[in-house]
Amino acid sequence: MSESQKRIEDALQHRSGSIPIDFGGTAVSGMHISIVAALRDYYGLDPRPVKLIEPYQMLGEIDDELADVLGIDTVGVFGPKTMFGFVNAGWRPWRTPWGQEVLAPEGFVTADDGSGLVVFPEGDASAPPSGRMPAGGYYFDALVRQPPLDEENLDPADNLEEFGPLGERELAYYRDAVEAAARTGRSVVLALPGSGLGDIALVPAPFLKNPRGIRDVEEWYVSTVARQDYIHSVLDGQSRIAVSNFERILEKVGNVPAAVLVCGTDFGTQSSTFCSEETFRSLYLPYYKRMNDWIHAHTSWKSFKHSCGAVAAFMPLFIEAGFDIINPVQLSAAGMDARRLKSDYGDSLVFWGGGVDTQRTLPFGTPGEVADEVKKRLDAFGENGGFVFNAIHNIQAKTPVENIVAMFRAVRS
Repeated sequence: MSESQKRIEDALQHRSGSIPIDFGGTAVSGMHISIVAALRDYYGLDPRPVKLIEPYQMLGEIDDELADVLGIDTVGVFGPKTMFGFVNAGWRPWRTPWGQEVLAPEGFVTADDGSGLVVFPEGDASAPPSGRMPAGGYYFDALVRQPPLDEENLDPADNLEEFGPLGERELAYYRDAVEAAARTGRSVVLALPGSGLGDIALVPAPFLKNPRGIRDVEEWYVSTVARQDYIHSVLDGQSRIAVSNFERILEKVGNVPAAVLVCGTDFGTQSSTFCSEETFRSLYLPYYKRMNDWIHAHTSWKSFKHSCGAVAAFMPLFIEAGFDIINPVQLSAAGMDARRLKSDYGDSLVFWGGGVDTQRTLPFGTPGEVADEVKKRLDAFGENGGFVFNAIHNIQAKTPVENIVAMFRAVRS
């Protein structure tokens, strides 16, 4: 076991030890592609274009060279296709709207529609665009392409069209990708496919050319109240398909992944939760528990849940649902106190994130303020393991590189 793997293992087993660092292990703990380039330049690494590995959020690849410099302990394995439905292959030069030269997959087909840059599902420009980067923006928003709803003929199968059994080509991809990630000596974090129950980034299906069903964000949230039978049918079907695919993936990758990203559905805003605890328990918890129970019964994987916002009241529910890890630990939201969270839930949950505020301190503070906040978070979360250092969600564009360097220095010190 390498030092990086041991650090992650100690954290996941709630054992005291050096605090591990994750950046790039998941699509919710990465860096904007402009930040990756800025860090490479700061540390004097070879000036070469960064790969655009997640175009929806415009995340850049943190390659082995940069990961070594930063002391990162994780390596992420993502699905074979991007959020826009094309594979990460056929890398070619592409210039961003802010003038950065990057490498993009050949399926990343864009056009200027007069109000920004649009991207097409599966790289097919004959289909309606499924995402837009507004003029002056730094990442894409999904475009709603929901057909008119026929209330009398709504079919949950329409919201399940993107889920199904993994084929041999996809399974071979996961096998090869996990093996390659393991050779880095870092701890492997695997994003499981098809398990993001109600993830609002996925509801509009930016990866499908002509999505059917309830695909409007607002309509989906209305449905969680007004059409609960429909939502139950979707989540039941999705979670059953997910578990069957977990079985297939386990046959290919074994227990190499230390953690698996199960779900990125957000349940919190800055000031409250999206739904009541009762609604979470009745509408979501049974399906989370189905997936997590299978994981715990058959693997050594630790189950990773992402949820932004003020979700302190949901921590007992996340534990009951079988999650081992919570991210991004948004301490800037109401009621999210670091010491209280650690005291109340630190024996059951690993806090993966919360290391520094990406809304205010990291982008707008001084390097000294960043270092002070990082040290306070390390003091609050670091005792007796159960903590993986990461910022609160992805590091965004235009964040001063000096502040990011100060963050890493504070962790290492």
